[in-house]
Amino acid sequence: MQPFISNADAENWHDYEVGSRREVLALLRNISDQKQLVRMAVQDGAAVAVTAILDVDGDTDTVLLDRPVDQEQVQRLLAGATLSFETSLDKIRIFFSADRVQPALHQGQPALKMRVPASVIRLQRREFYRMQTPLTNPVRVTIPLPPELGDGVAVFPLADISVGGIAIIDNHFVLGDTIGRNYPECRIELPDLGNVTTGLQIRNSHDLTMLNDKTNRRLGCQFIDMGRGSAAAVQRYITKLERERNARIAGLG
Repeated sequence: MQPFISNADAENWHDYEVGSRREVLALLRNISDQKQLVRMAVQDGAAVAVTAILDVDGDTDTVLLDRPVDQEQVQRLLAGATLSFETSLDKIRIFFSADRVQPALHQGQPALKMRVPASVIRLQRREFYRMQTPLTNPVRVTIPLPPELGDGVAVFPLADISVGGIAIIDNHFVLGDTIGRNYPECRIELPDLGNVTTGLQIRNSHDLTMLNDKTNRRLGCQFIDMGRGSAAAVQRYITKLERERNARIAGLG
């Protein structure tokens, strides 16, 4: 699991290991049903890719995974001795591992398969859970650029939001990946709630190869120098997202 958990993260998360086979199968099926993307990596760092769970079969002890487009990447994944997986489900980060993956077919299309893991780790943060922001009509943040990055401003879609910070998608690698860099006076456009202004500090950076073979950069940012009014607006927006999600789950959305 270690490639996905930094030392800093280890201090902020407490673990729950699910060892019940029935619960493991249920968790994996929920991840599949909700079409959550899953980050997959060889433990030695030889390959990292984004996949999705296509099917979970308890009778054959098999999990089928979407297969990346890049064939070199696929070969590195197939050659990996141990692989780690990370995703999220209902505010909780999910981790599991596999000794190896193998080629397979799913509905006539190339896929990967692995054994159902013996256990799954659920990491519940002590505070500030993150809510994913909408993929359609995404929330955006406008970041003023310093002279060394060309001046002006750049606009980025959000991947998720919490009362402590946001994750942004920097597909064009505008901001670089300098951890600890501060960007003051950033503006987040919250639907129906107006704009909030805050400083952002880059806390982590992950480059992910998507299923279409394109590379996305995800930057985790912490709020700095955020006023009370802006913090309250962010909390109202998170509550709104949670209410909409719960309505969809209940079949009312």
